[in-house]
Order: sequence, then C-alpha cells, then structure tokens
Amino acid sequence: MGKNYIESAKLIDKNALYTPEEALELSVKTAKAKFDETIELHVRLGVDPRHADQQVRGAVVLPHGTGKTVKVLVFAKGDKEKEAQAAGADYVGAEDMIEKIQKENWFDFDVVVATPDMMGLVGRLGRVLGPKGLMPNPKSGTVTFDVARAIAEIKAGKVEYRVDKTAIIHVPIGKKSFGAEKLVTNFRSLMEAVIKAKPAAAKGQYVKSVSVSSTMGPGVKVNPTKVLE
Repeated sequence: MGKNYIESAKLIDKNALYTPEEALELSVKTAKAKFDETIELHVRLGVDPRHADQQVRGAVVLPHGTGKTVKVLVFAKGDKEKEAQAAGADYVGAEDMIEKIQKENWFDFDVVVATPDMMGLVGRLGRVLGPKGLMPNPKSGTVTFDVARAIAEIKAGKVEYRVDKTAIIHVPIGKKSFGAEKLVTNFRSLMEAVIKAKPAAAKGQYVKSVSVSSTMGPGVKVNPTKVLE
C-alpha cells in the first residue's frame, strides 16, 4: 500500500454505509494521485449470472459524461458509412477494418458500432472483440441503422454496464475533477438504469452492496437503500 492510499484510508470508516453524496465526496477527497483519477461504481447484485434469464446488461448516457475522449469504430457501407463519418466516427469501414484488426492486431478504439447488415462480417471478430467487451450488441444500442444517434450518445458519455461472473457491475461514472455534485447525478442515472434492468427471475434482495472508489483510492461503501434518494 502506498503512503497516499494509507492516508486516504484513514478518512473512511470501513464499517459505515454512506449516502451517495457522502461517499462521492470522500472518493474525491481520497483521490490523491497527480492525474485526474476516474471514479468507479461497483454494484453487487442478487442474481446468478450463470442463468441467461438473470443477465443484467444495458447502457445509459451519463448526464455529465465520463470525462474520457472515446474513439468510435463503425462498421458500415454506402450511405451509412457517409452518415457515420458525418456524425464524427473516428474510424469507418468494412472488410478493410476487419483485416486491419485480424492482421495488425489493431485496437485503437474504445467502442464498436455496426449496422445490422454488417454483423455477419463482424461476427468473424467475435473471438478477439468478445473478450475485450467490444463486440457490438443490440441491447447496448451498438447494433443499429441509426449510426448517427449511436455515435452522438457514445461521444456524449454513454456507458455500458454488464454483470460479470461474480454478479458485480463495474462502471466508470466520471473523473475526480467533476466534483461530488456531478458525480452524484451520474451515479443516480446509472443506478436507476441498473434497478430498472432487474430480471424477473431475480429473487430476494436485488442490490446487495454498492461502493465507489477512485483509480488509486480506497473503496467507500454506499448504503444500498439510499442509492436513489
């Protein structure tokens, strides 16, 4: 543990459950690194991700964005290719982009969008895009003919959330420089989306635990009953 981490940990009561406002103020206060640290939200859910009917996945546009410049790759042809270029996509193409990824191991992008007619081609990249969480998906709005809207939302701060094998969701909700107030707004937007996405098959307590932390700082527990208050 570094000196900054140890000093930061002293400010947090490990046994306390804080309100979102208190927790995010502490996260900002304990982010002592020299760079603008990312603030992350971690939510443990009462679901069994091994069952298809208990998957929790979706996307939400954070009101204040993520503070990160996102590079978007779009797989499209013809008019949709022109539309994507006009909408500000960083890279647009079809077979040429697939070849670049396969042959050059090129991954200079953060999000992939594809029109539905391109998914047969994009499927070839499943083995490399899937493990990186980059595979386009209709549930997250990245498989669509409305490429302009998809790009606009991603650039505005759209984040994808997905429960992992341990039933936890990890999502960035902004930067330390945002300040607690903006982070709380982003926090609530994300929690609202996660709660709305509760699967019908989930039994018992849905939101089991919630915490926030900065890139280099300690975790701060949030009271699960206070997340939307």
